[in-house]
Amino acid sequence: MRALILVDLQNDFVEGGALAVAGGGATIDVANRVMGAFDLVVATQDWHPADHQSFSKHHPGKKPGDLVDLHGLPQVLWPVHCVQETHGAAFVDTLEVAKIHHVVRKGTDPEVDSYSGFFDNGHRHDTGLATWLRNHGVSDVWILGLATDYCVKFTALDAVGEGFATWLLPEGCRAVNLSATDGEDAIAAMRAAGVTIARLTDV
Repeated sequence: MRALILVDLQNDFVEGGALAVAGGGATIDVANRVMGAFDLVVATQDWHPADHQSFSKHHPGKKPGDLVDLHGLPQVLWPVHCVQETHGAAFVDTLEVAKIHHVVRKGTDPEVDSYSGFFDNGHRHDTGLATWLRNHGVSDVWILGLATDYCVKFTALDAVGEGFATWLLPEGCRAVNLSATDGEDAIAAMRAAGVTIARLTDV
């Protein structure tokens, strides 16, 4: 059985959002186009408390994009985004949410960030996604969303690590690109880890 994982298709990550990814809105059209081709559709959702320690505002003298140590883990600091129960944390209005079978909320612990849909960044806690997929007979996962170089990348790497055959749809992804090649480098890292880089025609 095949599942599609939609990564963080939320208002704060598209044009006009607090952490807008260039071209992010284009991922919604791709998601809507392909959802019907899959047995199951899962969506991840950044769901931060207002005091989340990945927000630069909680680190005096620091700004978004700076790197700090957060309880033993390297942490890129971000602007306040995807705060629980806010418009920014909601799925983009044009996303066909009725086709989503399961939602995984992540980043709820203020002490650790969670890029992956499977684990927090320290692999200290899991979201239950792998168990849910296995319980539903899923063997193959296909991934698209935001952003290529962070939440998409780590979701794909963890999917491989959990033993799922993993496919990436780059046409449905966009990168933050704090450095110009971050998106390309992320795709290369996913490919090296065993992720199949697919095209929409492969769906």
